[in-house]
Amino acid sequence: MIVRDFDEIVKNERDRVVSDANWSSVRMLLAGDGMGFSFHITFLEAGSEHTFHYKNHFESVYCMQGKGTITDLKTGVTHDIKPGTMYALDEHDKHTVKAEEELVMACCFNPPVTGNEVHQEDGSYALVDS
Repeated sequence: MIVRDFDEIVKNERDRVVSDANWSSVRMLLAGDGMGFSFHITFLEAGSEHTFHYKNHFESVYCMQGKGTITDLKTGVTHDIKPGTMYALDEHDKHTVKAEEELVMACCFNPPVTGNEVHQEDGSYALVDS
């Protein structure tokens, strides 16, 4: 059994906290935990806009707090994000997320991230061996 406390990770396990331009993520589970997926709590700053394209990963996201939108860049369709909204990038969808208010999101990645990934110029993560 794996039990982790969000506040303890933030305080004592800085290697599990990742920050980039206008967002941060606390990685609760990583590839090395052997679960087959990674689990993160991610914060997108109010007023920020992010374009991602996870070509090597599937991602599912659940909004716990805040307000924003997600736009599928292939179709141009935009969906509202609010507490209770879930979206899944089942086709490695290139997308833009806009945070009208700070968004607090629970995210799962498959394959799991190792914690060493950084977004590449195209908005993706490279596959990194655990």
